[in-house]
Parts: sequence; structure tokens; C-alpha cells
Amino acid sequence: MQRRRACGGGRRYPFAVSTSHPSTVPPALLSLRGSSRLSSVVHDQIKERLLEGRYSGGERLSVEALRKEWGISKQPVMEALRRLSGDGLVDIIPQVGCQVTTYSPREVEDFFVMFGGFEGTISGIAALRRTDAQLAELDRSSEKIGRLCEAIDPVERSHGYRVLNRRFHTTIHAMAHSRVMAETSARMWDLSDFLINTTGRQQPLSSALEQRHDDHERIRAALHAGDQQAARREMEQHIVEIVGSVIHFEQQRSES
Repeated sequence: MQRRRACGGGRRYPFAVSTSHPSTVPPALLSLRGSSRLSSVVHDQIKERLLEGRYSGGERLSVEALRKEWGISKQPVMEALRRLSGDGLVDIIPQVGCQVTTYSPREVEDFFVMFGGFEGTISGIAALRRTDAQLAELDRSSEKIGRLCEAIDPVERSHGYRVLNRRFHTTIHAMAHSRVMAETSARMWDLSDFLINTTGRQQPLSSALEQRHDDHERIRAALHAGDQQAARREMEQHIVEIVGSVIHFEQQRSES
């Protein structure tokens, strides 16, 4: 996908993530100062913020600000940002700096059509290979999402669903018993979470929680029944309909 770059600042939201407060130095960073693993930990910290929507699309990321926040040198921050650029989450612009990647509505729609087909294929295979233990694990994840529907706070709902949703789908990936599928899908899920939380309105997962849970229940029923076609169809629809049910472009259509 071709990235569309935009300038300017953005909003930040107090999500309950591993870096719960911008001024808090994560213990992992404190223990790894001067270590060769430091850039990997910095990468994971920044990626979590991006996936949670702590930064808006087009927002500038200051290497100096991040370095000072965590009390480290510039090198691990720059290495982390280069890796994130390879993941399609940030743009590094020569002589300008780094900013959060933005994608056009068409690019986002194309991604979820592709992603839906891929996840549908995995789900169909999972319906034929799943074990009773994996089905029980899927049931537990679904029950937790069902209880989350009772929450009122939009931040709790949005963050909680993102975490539990990944657990739900990771269990389905395990059912397929295919490492190449699971590893490829994990990278696509990162981009999916990023697009959901940096495109369109705030806290989009909160208002869509009940509908997404209903989708999960149909997918789960198909997997329990061992129905390959239904599992594939329900999963593909669940992913493709993220655009429209979770991501909304009303204010961006004229710009695409």
C-alpha cells in the first residue's frame, strides 16, 4: 500500500497499556539500559502505543522527547523507529523526522478485504483441525468478551476488547496448526489494530463491541460444528465489515 503522509500534531489518550503514563519509565527499560536488547523493548513500547491509538495518524514522533522520557540514548529509539517503519506503522522522512503513518480510505478498505480473505481461510482450516481443548479455550475468551459488554467506560471497553479479541483470534490460529499462517496473520493483526485506532473516530471498538461479540459467537458456533464453509464465511465477513462498523470515513471521503 502506498502511504499518504500528513503533517501536524495529534491527540493522545490515557489508555491503560503497559506504558500507563507518559512520564513513567517502564521497568523493562530501566533494567536494560546499556543492553543490546534495549532497542527491542523500546520498539515494543512504542508499538503498543501505536496499536492502542495513543498517537494519531500523521502525528510527529520526537526521538529527543522519547529519549528523555525513558532516560536513554537516541540510538535505541532510532533503531526501534526504523523497525516500526518496516512494519508500516511510522514514516521516516529524510531531513524532516518521523511521524505516524496515515493511509487513505481506499488503502484501508483494500487491506481489510485482503485480510478478511486470509483470516477466512485460516478459520475454515481451523474448523477441520481444532481440538476439544482449543474449543474450550475459545469459549473462555468469548465469555470474557461477553462480560466486557457490561462495562460502561469506553476506554475500558476499547482496550479490553483489543486484548481479548487478539486472544480469541490467536486461539483460532492455533487450531489451524500452521506456523506460517499464524506468524503471517500476527503481523496483519498489528496493522489491523493500528488502522482501527488511528483512522476515524475515537475509541471505535467501544461502540462496536456488542456487534463484534455477536460475530464471534457465529464464528465459534461454526468451529464447534466443524463447518468449514460457515467458519470461513463468518470470519471473512467479520473482518471485512470492520470498515463501516468500526472504522468510519465520512469526513475523509472527499480527500481520498
